[in-house]
Amino acid sequence: MGCCSGRCTLIFLCSIQLMVVLERQVFDFLGYQWVPILANFFHIILVILGLFGTIQYRPRYIVGYTVWTALWVAWNVFIICFYLDVGGLTKESDLLTFNISAHHSWWREHGPGCVRREMTGVRTVDSQSYISVMGCLMEYQYIEVLHSGTQILIALLGFVYACYVISAITEEEDSFDFVGGFDPFPLYHVNEKPSHLLLKPTYLST
Repeated sequence: MGCCSGRCTLIFLCSIQLMVVLERQVFDFLGYQWVPILANFFHIILVILGLFGTIQYRPRYIVGYTVWTALWVAWNVFIICFYLDVGGLTKESDLLTFNISAHHSWWREHGPGCVRREMTGVRTVDSQSYISVMGCLMEYQYIEVLHSGTQILIALLGFVYACYVISAITEEEDSFDFVGGFDPFPLYHVNEKPSHLLLKPTYLST
């Protein structure tokens, strides 16, 4: 396959996925979002395996990447539903922190244009200072939805090209087997002479 083939496109998509998910991982760490952190960690591992399989022509690794990509799309759909309060989910819950802390998305207080003001003398239920956020150019839930939407788009493209690369590599291997590429006895080997064609000595009478 040439450099402009689906294989090179898949390598490019995997590289983009790594950059995007690493950016997302940083902000999830800042917001103590433990469930997304674990999901991002597994995603990084599977994308690296898919990238390795694409470079080294290992279709099994690419299959694993393809299966994970489908799960990754489903996970990001769940995140979108979570932040848009769809299907009984609510962004105010502590589900993404394993219900062990009251932290929320880092973008909630640090979004573009947001101004944080700590209300003195006002405490929350868990004795933390109440922080008022105003002036945000975009609400934090829409930023999270935008992140997940980008992940879904890249993952779907990766899924399509991964399926194409798997079929292309499989066809190449099948055609190589057909022409005897893995034949332990090559076509151009020296045949042993049959016994009945061996020259017998002759005796000349004097």
